[in-house]
Amino acid sequence: MLRKNIRDLRQNGITKIAFKRLNDPKVIPLWFGEGDLGTPEYIRQAAKDALDRNDTYYGHTRGKPELRKAISQYLHNLYNVSIDDARITIPGSAMLSVTMACQMTLDPNSHAIVITPHWPNIDRAISVTGASLDYLRLTQKDGKWSLALEAVKKIIRPNTRALYINSPSNPTGWVMTKHQQKELLEICRARNITIIADEVYHRMVYDANVAPSFLEVARPTDSVISINSFSKTYAMTGWRIGWMVTPESLEEQMATISECFNTSAPSFIQSAAITALEKGEETISSLKKRYHSGREIVMQVLGNHPLIELSSPQGAFYAFPRIKGLRSSLEFTESLLEKENVGVAPGYTFGPTNDDYFRLCFAQSQERLKKALQRIVRHVENYSQI
Repeated sequence: MLRKNIRDLRQNGITKIAFKRLNDPKVIPLWFGEGDLGTPEYIRQAAKDALDRNDTYYGHTRGKPELRKAISQYLHNLYNVSIDDARITIPGSAMLSVTMACQMTLDPNSHAIVITPHWPNIDRAISVTGASLDYLRLTQKDGKWSLALEAVKKIIRPNTRALYINSPSNPTGWVMTKHQQKELLEICRARNITIIADEVYHRMVYDANVAPSFLEVARPTDSVISINSFSKTYAMTGWRIGWMVTPESLEEQMATISECFNTSAPSFIQSAAITALEKGEETISSLKKRYHSGREIVMQVLGNHPLIELSSPQGAFYAFPRIKGLRSSLEFTESLLEKENVGVAPGYTFGPTNDDYFRLCFAQSQERLKKALQRIVRHVENYSQI
């Protein structure tokens, strides 16, 4: 009944752990990419007001014109770039945007490259197209993650059609420089490879207002698909709304493919998203301070532990520690959940050669995070003696 590409899919390691004890009040959940603060009241109120206006009908398949204009203005304010709102589509969640980008660029005869460690659903979105894929791992040295662009050139095949890259990175916190973005764009431009740039953590950086974006270096005609989201920036994870910027002159194709996947994002949620863009800078500043504190706590507790190697994240809100000598991240995270009631994500699910790592989300209150880290350290020390 099922195509082989679908039949071979396996549950990712994050939900494999989380579904065991989801919503268990005894568990401190650090497994998902969200904090313990809900969406701000003014955004929730905007959605309520939209519902009261009966903003519940079908809309433009590519998103409300007023939201697309608001996103265009937001990007201009951040990057001083002019992005025609005709290039912006709001299909629903950012993951849906990734799926659409893969469907747009890949087929069973093509090849894709994934810069890894990466969020596990990315390779699944590629696999269902029938395309083959290779992973190119970031290197970790002297407490930093980095990308070797010469290695990108070596892994490219004649049929490579897409390269997925996430910066700021989930799970490592690595942030790509503008210079490297220019170099990578030149490599891909010369070989007709589409860059699928996942930039959903663009505001979650610790030494700047915003992370560098491919939108700053790409021409309107370049084969670059920039994907972004309201989820992380405004604590709107459950709303499932994001956007994508595509090369110019694809309006008809984007309208059509959006209609096939989701018709459009819910109208009342789009109204709330406009409010987030217009009023959300204070929220972003507040969240970044919270995440910065979380990062400092994690580095203090785990960064100096003799059994753990941890690079300080430059962006996003995750730590990706390596436990020296660990052989099974799944076994470790399962036992941590069982014995210490702390939920984290196993490293194996973020790509090959990560089975001695785990990921935790530090977008939490200080009290909750400190308690979880104490339990993690205890478990690491006990586990190493087994």
